[in-house]
Amino acid sequence: MSTDTTIPQAAGAAFLSLPGRPPKPRQVGISHVMDKGLSLSQVEGMLESCGDFIDIVKLGWGTSYVSRNLRDKLALYESAGIPVVLGGTFWETCFAQQKLDDWRRWVHELGLRHVEVSDGTITVPHEVKLEHIAALAQEFTVLSEVGSKDLQTVIAPYRWVELIEAELRAGAWKVITEARETGTAGIFRGDGEVRMGLIDEIVHAIDPNRLLFEAPQKAQQVWFIRKFGPNVNLGNIPHDEVIPLETLRLGLRADTLLNSTALGNVDGAGI
Repeated sequence: MSTDTTIPQAAGAAFLSLPGRPPKPRQVGISHVMDKGLSLSQVEGMLESCGDFIDIVKLGWGTSYVSRNLRDKLALYESAGIPVVLGGTFWETCFAQQKLDDWRRWVHELGLRHVEVSDGTITVPHEVKLEHIAALAQEFTVLSEVGSKDLQTVIAPYRWVELIEAELRAGAWKVITEARETGTAGIFRGDGEVRMGLIDEIVHAIDPNRLLFEAPQKAQQVWFIRKFGPNVNLGNIPHDEVIPLETLRLGLRADTLLNSTALGNVDGAGI
């Protein structure tokens, strides 16, 4: 346990010993936050209250394509030093319509430096997906996503490992483990319960620092923090749950208070 002065604190409050949190830009302990169509005033409020705790913002699905305030919103995130990525489902839509060249030009035009490649809804031959990851990695920081949004689609744990390893080799910075924005698919069962055996098999083969676990529900965040420590990478965090998640990471909430002394440190060794 150590007090980390990179953690923003209330005026005069600097007396607790807290788990170390790496400074931004972080490679571990990432909080990947979902923007599902926030207004500019909502973004301003979020950045004012908790911008220091946000590492990357995803504009969910195709919301970027229909948001009137898109460029102003991107400027706000840019001013806060927070990278933005368009949702993977939007990439899948462009793939299905054979519009990926237009997608790439638009991403460049918007000034984005991160992209997401996924196949959670449509079928993309994996070799083709790997080719796209490799090509995009020459220009962007690539987040790829493994897992299906369809509860009826079951992927064997060994296959999860194979897919993730291949995408990391192709150039993905982090591989996202699918959960949907509801936390009811992929690495979770339909009721939101963690598929613990699946997670164990994945991290037995793959360094969890290279993964980003989608975990929109509080109980899911608690499970991952208890298992891997405060600097586990978590994604699809609702915009109004950023500060609650940070308190979970720091052991400032009942759910993680008792085991906070055993949690990891600033370099991610607790993961």
